[in-house]
Amino acid sequence: MSTSRLDAVYRSILLTKFFTKGWGKPENLQRLFEFRKVVSNREECFKLVDRDYPVTITKEQNLNDCKLVEGYFVTPLERYLPGIVPEIAQKAHFQALLPIHWPEPDCKPVCLHLAGTGDHFFWRRRNLMVKPLLKEAGLGGIILENPFYGLRKPTDQIRSSLHNVSDIFVMGGCLILESLVLFHWCERNGLGPLGVTGLSMGGHMASLAATNWPKPLVLVPCLSWSTASAVFLQGVMAQSINWDLLEDQYLSDGKYREKLSKMVTIVDEAFLAGKKFARTYSQTVTSPQTETISDKSDNNKEIDISYKENNIKSEICDTKNKNTVYNNESNNLDSTKLKFNEVPATVTSESLSQSETFNAKLKQLRDENKISEVLYNKLISNEKFVLDPQDIKDINTLTEEMIREVLLKCKILEATNCKTDEHQNTPPATMENKKSSVPINEDPDIISQNPNPLKDPLKSIDLSVRNEKNRAGWNLSEFTSDLWVNLPFLSRSSVKKIDISKIHWRDREALQFMRGIMDECTHLSNFSVPYDTSLIIAVCAKHDAYVPRDDVGTLEEIWPGAEVRYVDAGHVSAYILHQSLFRSCIKEAFERSKKRWKDGKHID
Repeated sequence: MSTSRLDAVYRSILLTKFFTKGWGKPENLQRLFEFRKVVSNREECFKLVDRDYPVTITKEQNLNDCKLVEGYFVTPLERYLPGIVPEIAQKAHFQALLPIHWPEPDCKPVCLHLAGTGDHFFWRRRNLMVKPLLKEAGLGGIILENPFYGLRKPTDQIRSSLHNVSDIFVMGGCLILESLVLFHWCERNGLGPLGVTGLSMGGHMASLAATNWPKPLVLVPCLSWSTASAVFLQGVMAQSINWDLLEDQYLSDGKYREKLSKMVTIVDEAFLAGKKFARTYSQTVTSPQTETISDKSDNNKEIDISYKENNIKSEICDTKNKNTVYNNESNNLDSTKLKFNEVPATVTSESLSQSETFNAKLKQLRDENKISEVLYNKLISNEKFVLDPQDIKDINTLTEEMIREVLLKCKILEATNCKTDEHQNTPPATMENKKSSVPINEDPDIISQNPNPLKDPLKSIDLSVRNEKNRAGWNLSEFTSDLWVNLPFLSRSSVKKIDISKIHWRDREALQFMRGIMDECTHLSNFSVPYDTSLIIAVCAKHDAYVPRDDVGTLEEIWPGAEVRYVDAGHVSAYILHQSLFRSCIKEAFERSKKRWKDGKHID
């Protein structure tokens, strides 16, 4: 998925920083994790909010084109997790705009609009979404103020800069229960059918809220996806987080590592990766222009896409060597690209071996003056060598696509301590011993995610980065299928620094913990499936750099029957240019609801 440059530029000029005070209190996180198991079950969550939950109306006014209602209520989350919601955020403020005369007296559709990141107060949603829908379709709207935003923003919070990671989960818990309060309020006042929508973060919060209403409910999440983990770890929002602070807190307080990390689960792991590989491989096998990689006697063998801990690729490819995907002695390989975990693994031409192709690519870069002659000689050398800072700078100036084409399947691993005896006694890898045995990453997490990495006859290189004050070791691992690193070479200074754009979340414990807690509390697969998924129309941006969709579960898989539509834009441009599309999807979803349901009963 290509990403929008506008998204990256827009994010870079914003001053908002997230989680400036760290993870939040460990005891608060523990309470939130435990409460998530309750709200993720529709039957249990629905019991938390009474049908006659008290709502205070502070203003009712008939305007020229609509009726305005304003009110508030105390967030139900404060009842179940006392003290976890800041006092100023405990009062949930809302504003409702309803038609003075409904087009159909027995049909009074109302949609709840939840706020996206930075959407404080009511005016933006009121003018961009609610009023146009009221005018175009006679569709009423309710605007709920987010916790930590607008009237509910703590006095010491700057703009939308949430202080703690736990605040995002407090916000989600509040909105899930507060949505139930407003749905009950609508029913008491004879309003319906009901729906919920939102843009960006508001879209994801709307998805979470919809999972706990046990009746037909229109859902139109815009510019969101199945989990918030990708937003904070892979999207441009990752640059707005102080990862050094989070890592220091995580490592210094044993409660995060010893207790909380065991309470969370990363949802999208090797199973999804294996499934994608199998699907792509299946398409390659059925293509008339490609040759199968597996033995000819097993061409008709059914592909098992289920994840098996001990062997993924051996069951897919069925080769004699379980750790080798490509059998160069019995197969002619073409230029078709196979994918594992959405990262290309090139298949070389018939006339060139993989090592020759590697060297040819490097030679091309040298001829184009994109790498120096000195760096070229180092990279094609079979000997151990040192990368100077200028070498690393040259490599990092290459485009991501070019890096992956040239330095395919390279992964940087930080040496634990280059001064230890173990490191000093480690012999350099040679072409001879690599052909017979290719060492793999010994990290147990990496092994569990990718138990049988692809191997390659190409050499591995032991790199050391030269620094005047400090010399830190780097290892370039053997050519495995673990292709999650965005940029292969990382320049390190004497000051420890986490650069999220160059290090994948799997390479750091703190980042793994972030992925785990985000999946635990926001991944839609951890929640109930909405009552009627045919009333769901999700709108996504094809080139969204804020909400990456690679390597995470899709809405169609999590919610069978849901419809996903795409706009050819990035996150920011879609927000600016496609408001009318979002509104049209809301209107269409409500029309579906009218045709299929009446008073909560299905229309035959």
